[in-house]
Amino acid sequence: MSLTGTTFLLTSFVLCAVALLLPLVLWSRVPGPSPVRAASRLLMLLFAQGTAISLVFVLVNNANNLYDNWADLLGTGNHVQRAADLGVDGTGGISLKTLPRVRQTFVPAQGPRMGSAGGVRVTDLKGRVSGVNAEVYVWLPPQYDEPAYRHKKFPVVELLPGYPGSAKAWFGSLRVHEQLRPMMLDGRVAPFILVAPRTNLLARADTGCANIPGTVNAESWLSIDVPRMVTDNFRAEPAPDGWATAGYSAGAHCATKLAVAHPDRYRAAVSMSGYNDPKGERSSLAGRTLELRRRNNPWLLLRADRVPPRIALYFSGESGDGYQAGAAIQAVAKPPTRVDVVLLPRSAGGHDMGLWRPQLPEVFRWLTAQFDAGKRGAAGAGRTAGGTGAPGTGTAGGTTGGAGTVAGADRIRSPRPRALSSGGSTRAELASGTASRTGAARRP
Repeated sequence: MSLTGTTFLLTSFVLCAVALLLPLVLWSRVPGPSPVRAASRLLMLLFAQGTAISLVFVLVNNANNLYDNWADLLGTGNHVQRAADLGVDGTGGISLKTLPRVRQTFVPAQGPRMGSAGGVRVTDLKGRVSGVNAEVYVWLPPQYDEPAYRHKKFPVVELLPGYPGSAKAWFGSLRVHEQLRPMMLDGRVAPFILVAPRTNLLARADTGCANIPGTVNAESWLSIDVPRMVTDNFRAEPAPDGWATAGYSAGAHCATKLAVAHPDRYRAAVSMSGYNDPKGERSSLAGRTLELRRRNNPWLLLRADRVPPRIALYFSGESGDGYQAGAAIQAVAKPPTRVDVVLLPRSAGGHDMGLWRPQLPEVFRWLTAQFDAGKRGAAGAGRTAGGTGAPGTGTAGGTTGGAGTVAGADRIRSPRPRALSSGGSTRAELASGTASRTGAARRP
């Protein structure tokens, strides 16, 4: 029985209802001596509490897509077949041009909202470089199958969930395809191909989207194997100008890190309630040692770049939950790197889907502006879309050419909140914008 299926949800409802009715019907009718009656009544109460807790878990899991299946929940799933040392660029010295084309079979994805807005499709991909075997979800824009677009290649956004989290959350809880389809049809956003690969690759651990020899090559999975599969099977624009990443929470950290570390593979990244230091997620494998933290902290990577990369970064978050991470990146960015930071008020919501879902229309308008600017050339890319911000600085409000603003966003005309302390880390440990509010709360 599927963890996220309708059958399991209905079963949970029925069991909870039965558990509530049992004490009402049988409380005074339990036969036997006093100890037996007491034990029976206690079991009925425990059964009622257990089914109620189970039902709440199922509802929360379905609403947030935290665990996709029983293996994820029980910690028995492992999608890593091998984890060789692939070197700094994550290729292991392999010439990617010599690899044969990747041909995949896609089937309709199952689950709530998977069939809406044209339908999401899924395939099981065996990563030739990374050694990761896992599912990848793909949604095609409405223009993809239109005759007028039969020779057109489409830009791609790689969508990354938080931890724990399922790639399906982007289509289920966040309803990204349902929100964007009408906007694509009337030209408000570009017709993006949306790609959501699995990021929960090891049991009970967040990979931090890192390559860790002997453990996992998540970075190569996301930045090499998945993009290569997409370009081999769909009319997708080539990297880097046709590719971007977007994520929330732990996925936001990954999105930023991938773009900063690989400007030859991505042109833009979106971070919603993210962090820079991998230690921001307690379960992150990339936060286990100081060396791993340094190699996977986008703030450090960007600061160390002798030649600033031509990428655009978008950060949104509340004070203490994503905003400081963006402000830290913005402080070290130099042209042609562009950074836009949006401060969300506490009234906008918490660290959950209710905060991120309303931001998606503005996020994809911003991405559209970046791809349009890239097509206009370096001169166009150096200006904020419809604004006057200098390249590399961005605007705190994240203007997008009159397209509107993120719901509830503060354009920050007053002094900005001071950056959070590093929580005891030294400057060398680099904790600027280190943690999300919830990530910090989870630490012992």
